[in-house]
Amino acid sequence: MDLTSYAELAVQLVNMGNELKDPFSLRALLEETGRTEAAARLTRRDIDALCELRDELAGVFASAADGDDADAVERLNGLLVRHPVHPQISGHDGQPWHLHLTEGGRVADALAVGSVMGLASVVTRLGVDRLGICRASPCRNAYLDTSSNRSRRYCSERCASRANVAAYRARKRGA
Repeated sequence: MDLTSYAELAVQLVNMGNELKDPFSLRALLEETGRTEAAARLTRRDIDALCELRDELAGVFASAADGDDADAVERLNGLLVRHPVHPQISGHDGQPWHLHLTEGGRVADALAVGSVMGLASVVTRLGVDRLGICRASPCRNAYLDTSSNRSRRYCSERCASRANVAAYRARKRGA
């Protein structure tokens, strides 16, 4: 069961920042990620719970970026206890039987279960060092490093380019 898409949801929630408080932005994210039913059922209570989850997930990424693997895992374990996983076998869209995480209950509960389980899967398969915070200043976005050589340091190509140009200009000034 590949839960990377669920882990990407965790990254997106963290990176939304204060936009997460805007129901229109959150609904757009849910629709972009194929969660149209969740977008339709979203409530203010869900948004409040997701803001709290975002802060907790940001702490996981910060601990991982600081190299504090034990703290990142402890935080994830705490989230796994609070958001128990309920897998379900599913077959849809002509695909063979596969596992999904049950998306019943409140929207916030379903998103919490998915994102926390996704991060736990990435950590156990690839390692805590695959969770990071963008090194481009002033960006502080989270990212997942799913590269084969563990080389990712930036949240996007834009930040990587900006950081490389800044480093180049600094070298030119120093020469």
